[in-house]
Amino acid sequence: MSRALVLGGGGVAGIAWATGLLAGLAEAGPDLTDADLLIGTSAGATVAAQLGSGLPLPQLYARQTDPALQAAEIAAEFDQEKFGEEFAAVLSKGSTAAETRRAVGKYALAAETVPEPHRRAVIESRLPSHDWPERAMKIVAVEAETGEAAVFDRSSGVPLVAAVAASCAVPGVWPVVPINGKRYVDGGVRSSANADYATGFAQVTVVVPMGATEIFPTERSFDQVLADLRAAGAKVAVLEPDEASVAAIGPNPLDPETRTAAAAAGLAQGQRGGVVWK
Repeated sequence: MSRALVLGGGGVAGIAWATGLLAGLAEAGPDLTDADLLIGTSAGATVAAQLGSGLPLPQLYARQTDPALQAAEIAAEFDQEKFGEEFAAVLSKGSTAAETRRAVGKYALAAETVPEPHRRAVIESRLPSHDWPERAMKIVAVEAETGEAAVFDRSSGVPLVAAVAASCAVPGVWPVVPINGKRYVDGGVRSSANADYATGFAQVTVVVPMGATEIFPTERSFDQVLADLRAAGAKVAVLEPDEASVAAIGPNPLDPETRTAAAAAGLAQGQRGGVVWK
């Protein structure tokens, strides 16, 4: 049976939580990380690339909880209320999901952020390997000017670090990422998980660190995408943070200080198991 593991966005806290969750599930059963396809969006792109590196889950978990092994993140000021107000103004400029993505891309292109090379160094420090794995993996980003989705894989001719950096380029927070003459922003601008790219697989597991709510307008809601997957014959499971994990992730998922607590909460949640495909 072909299996897809879909990993959604959620900042550095989401990376830590998803890693902990997968490690806990592997202990309790089932181990989801040997899926036939990994699909990563934003934080999920980092998790997918880390899984693709071949490092065992205990080592990946340690990289989230051991200060000596943690990536050299840049602390981001993230005020959810202010962020919401700014994006409310941006989102009002589009009458369709495609127009809204272009408006978000324009906003991202004009934003003042840390220099792009500084941010890329962070992505490099996150990834145990900078080479695309042999296993199937898709990384989703959005072209800033057109609002069109881009799906990178090992056949795209795009370096893995660049693909992950593009998928993680939160608009207004992190710089857009130039790739082959185009500029890209976070894949979450299209969808928090982009689970529709798992169409055709018999079993689909969707991990959503920020829950099953879309931040940006989409052509199809999260529930509609799940319904479409099931209509195509897939068994689908959705894994989102429990109450303790939500508290550990906290109000600022971009805060590197959340990593240890979020990973531990994810581990505990995973150890309790409870994955149901239906």
